[in-house]
Amino acid sequence: MSQVEESIEVRVPVHTAYNQWTQFESFPQFMDGVERIEQRTDTLTHWVTKVGGQAREFDAEITEQVPDERVAWTTVGGEARQAGVVTFHRIQDDTTKVMLQMDFDPSGVAETVGDKLGFVKRRVSGDLARFKEFIEARGAETGAWRGKV
Repeated sequence: MSQVEESIEVRVPVHTAYNQWTQFESFPQFMDGVERIEQRTDTLTHWVTKVGGQAREFDAEITEQVPDERVAWTTVGGEARQAGVVTFHRIQDDTTKVMLQMDFDPSGVAETVGDKLGFVKRRVSGDLARFKEFIEARGAETGAWRGKV
């Protein structure tokens, strides 16, 4: 298993950053390589990705969700093995630190080499930077799910 940990500060309140992160179907707007996410139940999502020309589909289950604090997940089926957590930390009333920690299992030579060269870390960093641009430009979330898992 490999690990990546990245964070970014966004200039929105904690509840705005958290609420947007619960809108999984909007992820393709700021996550590179994510083509589509379907929210199948409150805790199950189906992902369609294409990275480096390689298409993959998998399901991810939300294992923990605490409003304004954290969202944790693990894959439960398909062509990817990963688990992670995103946490939200109030810096100021209008500034939030978003921290992502993820464990993943690269499959095949290309993914293993890409991982060793830091491609996954750069992708996560880029995704967080695009999330920052997305939520700061909007100034408000596109929706919210405030349930607890």
